[in-house]
Amino acid sequence: MNKNIKTWLLATTGVALLAGALSASAADLLQTVKSRGTLKVALEGNYPPFNFKDPKTGQLTGFEVDVANLLAAKLGVKPEFTTTEWSGILAGLGAGKYDVIINQVGITDERQKAFDFSDPYTLSSAQLIVRKDETRQFKSLDDLKGKKLGLGQGTNFEQKAKSVPGIDVRTYPGSPEYLADLAAGRIDAALNDSLLVGYILKSTKLPLKGGNPVGAVDKIGIPFRKDNPEFKTALNKALADIKADGSFKQVSEKWFGIDVSQPPKAQ
Repeated sequence: MNKNIKTWLLATTGVALLAGALSASAADLLQTVKSRGTLKVALEGNYPPFNFKDPKTGQLTGFEVDVANLLAAKLGVKPEFTTTEWSGILAGLGAGKYDVIINQVGITDERQKAFDFSDPYTLSSAQLIVRKDETRQFKSLDDLKGKKLGLGQGTNFEQKAKSVPGIDVRTYPGSPEYLADLAAGRIDAALNDSLLVGYILKSTKLPLKGGNPVGAVDKIGIPFRKDNPEFKTALNKALADIKADGSFKQVSEKWFGIDVSQPPKAQ
C-alpha cells in the first residue's frame, strides 16, 4: 500500500500515546550502536521497490535496503534488518525493538512529538503521468476538468482527484491497467506518487513520461527514539556523506531512474 495512503493511519492518538511510553537511556544510541557493531533497522519487507524479498533468492533488497547498507557503512557498523507490519512498526520503535525505521515514514508534527527524525532522504508528491507526445499543458488538477484521469481504486489520489469538480475520474485495480489505457489514448492522464512514477516509468516500455507534480511535497525521514543527540548528528552526517559522494544518487537512479532526494518535477 502506498505510504501516502497510510500517513493518516498513525498520525493521531496511537503515535501520541507512544510518547508517554518512551524512556531515555543512560547512553546515547550512537554509543550503543557502535558498541554492538550493528544498526538495527526495521522495514516492512514487502513494499517494492523500497524494500522487498527477491523472489529468486529470498533476500531483502530494494532502495531502502541499499540506503541502510550505505548508512551503516558510514557509521562503521553492519545493518541488522527486522521485517514487521506497518501497523505496528512505530510501536516497535518506541518499545526499543530496533534503532531506526527506514520505510518511507513521513515526517509529521504528530510523529515528531514521539520520535526524532533524520533529515529527509526522499521527497515526494502526487504527480501526473502523460503520453510522451502530449502537447497539452496539465499544470494542476484544475487543468484536467473535462478530461479523463486514471488512478488506482481506493487510493488517496482518488479522493484528491474527486475533490476537483469536472474531472472524469476513472479508477483501476492497479497501475498496469491505467497505464495501458493512457498509452492507448483512452484517458488523458494518470496520477500516482512521484516516487512510484519514477519506478513505473523506468520499468515500463510504454510511451509515457512524468507530468507535473501536483499538491504539497511530503518529506520522508528516518525516525529513532528521542534524547539521542549524538546519534542524530552522526546519522545526518552519514546521510550528507552518501549524498556528497554520489552513492545515494546511484542507488536512487538504480531503482527509480531519478534522484529522489530532489523535489519532484516533470520528467
